[in-house]
Amino acid sequence: MEPENELIAQRREKLEALRARGVEPFGRAFETSGSIAEVRHAFKEGESLRAAGRITAHRDMGKSHFVDLRDATGRIQAYFHEKEVGAEAMEIFNLLDLGDFIGVEGACFLTKTGEPTLKVRKFEVLAKSLRPPPEKWHGLQDVEARYRQRYVDLVANEQSRETFQKRIAIVREIRRFLEDRGFAEVETPILQTVAGGAAAAPFSTHHKALGLDLYLRIAPELYLKRLLVGGFTKVFELNRNFRNEGISRKHNPEFTMLEVYRAYADFEKMADLIEELICNVAEKICGSLEIEHRDGEGKVVRTINLKRPWRRVRYVDLVREVAGKDWFNISSEQRRARASGELKLEILPQLADFEVTQHVFEKLVEEKTFEPLFVTHCPKELVPLAKQNAADSSLVDVYELIINGVEMSPGYTELNDPDVQRQRLLEQAGEETQKIDEDFLLALEHGMPPAGGFGLALTC
Repeated sequence: MEPENELIAQRREKLEALRARGVEPFGRAFETSGSIAEVRHAFKEGESLRAAGRITAHRDMGKSHFVDLRDATGRIQAYFHEKEVGAEAMEIFNLLDLGDFIGVEGACFLTKTGEPTLKVRKFEVLAKSLRPPPEKWHGLQDVEARYRQRYVDLVANEQSRETFQKRIAIVREIRRFLEDRGFAEVETPILQTVAGGAAAAPFSTHHKALGLDLYLRIAPELYLKRLLVGGFTKVFELNRNFRNEGISRKHNPEFTMLEVYRAYADFEKMADLIEELICNVAEKICGSLEIEHRDGEGKVVRTINLKRPWRRVRYVDLVREVAGKDWFNISSEQRRARASGELKLEILPQLADFEVTQHVFEKLVEEKTFEPLFVTHCPKELVPLAKQNAADSSLVDVYELIINGVEMSPGYTELNDPDVQRQRLLEQAGEETQKIDEDFLLALEHGMPPAGGFGLALTC
């Protein structure tokens, strides 16, 4: 029998032994003195407290046993001895394994090493774990298993638990930051008749009652702008988006996005806002503007300095720095030849001229930029929902925020001219005119104030 199967068989034998003793291995509600963190906070020698959690460690000292109980908030040690709980209860204790959930009641005391501990007077079995913790047989070496079975990773990997808790705190701080500045949190439809607001392939579904094909949203943008038409001036949404595309380190088919819109603002003001937001969150949650980037093994790869102000450089100037000062003065054929030759980039034959330039930008600028950088005034072909630049109609008033080699946030001066917007969407849709959101264009015809907006992906 394989080691894993043998351990599972042993646990099932203990499961039946518990039942034979009249103990239900999957118990009911257990009243505690709070979370384990709250129990530790309330800890006072001689005080009687109740705690519940998963057994994550067991130190057998002969007649004395020390176990660690853990929940999402922390760990506390529990002490078991036959003199305290009785011989029958110790027989039940001996049928417990790492990973089991128990509830305990006991007196607070400090060990010789000063460790806060509960001297258990009585306990209950709350849930028997039928599978051993992963480190008992293959650990968490399988990266795919870590992501497919996040619950197992959270049990065994303290770094993963800390990341989860930090993400929760980040989302809470983002809400507080925006609400303190007068932004209203809203919800927009997930099921949409037209998947708009981004250039991405949607997931499709069918509404039986209406006999209607629908799509999971790829972005909330067009519905948030409808709220600007309706009179809201500051709105945001923390939403789930769905894109039926490839999976990579930078792309996930389902992800969380923050989108923020402010009437009477522009992309410069939104850049100020996102810079302030990220720095505020970093200081509140991480305690510093210097953020360590770690690899999959937890080793520090580099430290990112978020100290303000962040650099702002025009797209064309960044491309010229890496591709040559004459890049935008030579022919499209010469650009293609230089990119594939001198710059050693793979240029697919179907790429349009602006896509060749964008490929140069992504590989030689974006992926090699680690400190915060706002890339401004991009080609209009890249951003069909942004307002054209007043001085150069080939550009749009946008920023792309790059941190650690990744585009973290796009921000726009929003396009609010319904006729120009229709033309841009038609150019983007090509022959697939059914992808045009006519209701959104109708909303724009009712009038949308000048506005700025940004998005920020939150998945981790």
